[in-house]
Amino acid sequence: MPNITPASPLRDWLAHPAAGQVLRGLLASQGQSEQALAPALGLPLEQLVKMAGDKFPPELVDALVTAVETGRVPEGLPAAPAEAAAAEEPDSGIEIGTPEPWTEQVTPGRFAHQTVVVTGAASGIGRAVASRIVREGGRVVAVDVAADGLAALAADLGEAVVPVTADITAPASADAVLAAAAGRVDALANVAGVMDDDAAVHEVDDSIWERVMRINVDGPMRLMRAVVPGMLAAGGGRIVNIVSEAALRGSAAGAAYTTSKHALVGLTKSSAYQYAGTGVQVNAVAPGAVATGIQLAGAAVYGSARTATMRVAIPGLAMAEELAASITFLLSKDAVNINGAILPSDGGWSAA
Repeated sequence: MPNITPASPLRDWLAHPAAGQVLRGLLASQGQSEQALAPALGLPLEQLVKMAGDKFPPELVDALVTAVETGRVPEGLPAAPAEAAAAEEPDSGIEIGTPEPWTEQVTPGRFAHQTVVVTGAASGIGRAVASRIVREGGRVVAVDVAADGLAALAADLGEAVVPVTADITAPASADAVLAAAAGRVDALANVAGVMDDDAAVHEVDDSIWERVMRINVDGPMRLMRAVVPGMLAAGGGRIVNIVSEAALRGSAAGAAYTTSKHALVGLTKSSAYQYAGTGVQVNAVAPGAVATGIQLAGAAVYGSARTATMRVAIPGLAMAEELAASITFLLSKDAVNINGAILPSDGGWSAA
């Protein structure tokens, strides 16, 4: 049994005789089975704790550490029987090892002398994209409504970050972004987005529908409209819109979010065609499940029950840095000859 720490993947904790009993007992007390954790098996336990919030209190982590150290389930905790571990997959006759953990490989100078606008930069995927660009020599105009998050980003990354606190749905925000970029934008990453409440169309609330469309469609369109003239004048530029697995299927989210991401795919493809041959490239990345702070706006009764039955097929949760690797490739000049592509970065979910 390998040495297990809070940085170890969840699959190692489940495989431990005592810690696995504690985790399965916790799930059972919440009416869940081990299957609910399937997408998160590769995540470090400490990352899962951050995502789960109150559902995974720090004292439970202490109890799991105690279970590993002593080999026993601490008293007072719900625990599933040891034999409750998930059955192994049928033996295929082929040995399959544990996947090696991914390590980010920074490419020095890839964004040297370039200015990249990144929305949603205060947290999650946007923050990871901004960080990667700066570490690869670029200057980032970081846009978000969260001023504190932008301040923290700038403190971490230094003068290469130009923070712009703005609501991308406000018409004036595009002017503020262009001013911060000093008139030149080499690339734009439209990362900012919001989820819906999983509502099917008969449950859709007008306020949620309008908010999702404003942020997920109107905001990206306005920024694209603002930066494209300068890119055309400069002879090129790259735009990457972050869509979603929900842009590729109807079973990943509610009606509002799914519609908004399908619309953003349409905007991406239309723009890629319109500017083909000008040096302006427009592509999209479709993430699957990602360990970020994006929140549901509630849970519609009918719609959430329907989507829940399909989410068990998610291959796994990705880290924001893994998505940043896909996104920054398309933002870079390495993406030459790629235009109008919708790149699934979802661990194979869209192939299922």
